[in-house]
Amino acid sequence: MPSAASAVSATISPAASPSTVEPTTAEPAGSKNFFIDNFKKGGPIMWPILIVSIVALTVVIERCFWWGARWFRRDPKRVEKVFTAIESGDVNEASKLARGTRDPVLRMLWNGLNHQHASLQGALQVAAGIEIKRAGRFLVVMDTLVTLAPLLGLLGTITGLIRSFSFLGNEELAVQAVTGGIAEALIATACGLGLAIFSLIPFNFFTSRVSNLEFELQTAATNLEVMLGAKSAAEDMAIHGTAENVGKGSSI
Repeated sequence: MPSAASAVSATISPAASPSTVEPTTAEPAGSKNFFIDNFKKGGPIMWPILIVSIVALTVVIERCFWWGARWFRRDPKRVEKVFTAIESGDVNEASKLARGTRDPVLRMLWNGLNHQHASLQGALQVAAGIEIKRAGRFLVVMDTLVTLAPLLGLLGTITGLIRSFSFLGNEELAVQAVTGGIAEALIATACGLGLAIFSLIPFNFFTSRVSNLEFELQTAATNLEVMLGAKSAAEDMAIHGTAENVGKGSSI
């Protein structure tokens, strides 16, 4: 009897040991492929969402590098020197100070100073428009992505629900198919909303930076027009004053 019991236990133990080992080996494989599995469960709409996410990430990185480089290109001390030179009446010195710089405000001032005899206001507007266009690059793309991402998620929700309802007539596959379709709908919705949130924050930040740059350019252009107008008015008064003195002297 003892020998028979030991034989039975020996035959049961090999069969029981693989069942206890299999869950531990299968669990790390599932954890490694978590994103891939959810991507597949999200349905075909996940491919457009993936493309949109890559474009959004590329635009955000490019704009971060551009604004970071612009921060180091700013030279407010030289801007003050340019205005000081204009206020003192030395326009040539102000043009030399504004030349050869990468500061957008100084580039606009240099363009205005070199075209003041033709059209000062027109030259300033053209230069400011070029700088604003550079700063607002890809903002339209980001705006489109912010609007497009939730719509793609909503489309994935609809396709997932359609897939779920299409299997309701089959009792054998109804539970598994319906749950798969609902998972597809939820995953697509979550990815679309997450992408929209990710794109919205940098989009608003870059938009505010463009607005600040536009304000700086408008302020600098107005100061330049006022200073040059005051300088030309002072020169006209000096010319008229000398002409009047000459006229009085000749009459005497």
